[in-house]
Amino acid sequence: MKIKQRSLVGATLALLATAGTVTGASAANQQSPTRLHHSSGHPVRVEILSPEEGDHVGVGGSGWLVNLSVRYPGQGDSALSAAGFTASQLTGPAGHASIAPFPGTFGPGNDDRLPGLVVLASTTTGFSGPGTNLADLFNLTGVGDRSDRSSEVLDSWIVGAPLFGVDTSSTLIVAVVDDLDDNGVYDDAPDVVPDANGNGRIDPGDIKALGLASDVETVSFRING
Repeated sequence: MKIKQRSLVGATLALLATAGTVTGASAANQQSPTRLHHSSGHPVRVEILSPEEGDHVGVGGSGWLVNLSVRYPGQGDSALSAAGFTASQLTGPAGHASIAPFPGTFGPGNDDRLPGLVVLASTTTGFSGPGTNLADLFNLTGVGDRSDRSSEVLDSWIVGAPLFGVDTSSTLIVAVVDDLDDNGVYDDAPDVVPDANGNGRIDPGDIKALGLASDVETVSFRING
């Protein structure tokens, strides 16, 4: 009987050890997917919160969200001033036009709330094509975490029309342009990013050619049909 009990205890311990190994592997596999991030010591930090790498988003090409976190260096209000940030915004119908936070401008090109921000989608076919800066289409902007050394601006956009393809793969490319005119404000993003390297497509290299205050962030995802 004692031999059987020892065997049973040994088997139980082995089973628990195996379960722990499997659980650990499963937890590792469930970690968030890795985003492409080029660390280079730039002063501004950009993070794409959504969509995530490999996501399948929206319905019929629309109704999907782009969420960004952009952190600017500086103490107190100096960080927001350097960002060119003027005010929070909520762009929407009816009463939203006359109730704070008031809507900003809305259309392709340089954003009135974060004028250094560049956002591209590889499947943009309207406007001025894939080089179109989509930053001014963002319709919800506010201030996030603030510290003694930096301030975060949270920027969101709900894509309300199938402007970037249906049942197709796409890539977002996001960065903040440097203070090119030395006025102390990151406000020099172009309305359209040119094909600087002449390879026939708009890619991170073209954004880098502008001169950047941040790293280039990219995420590839699928727009649902």
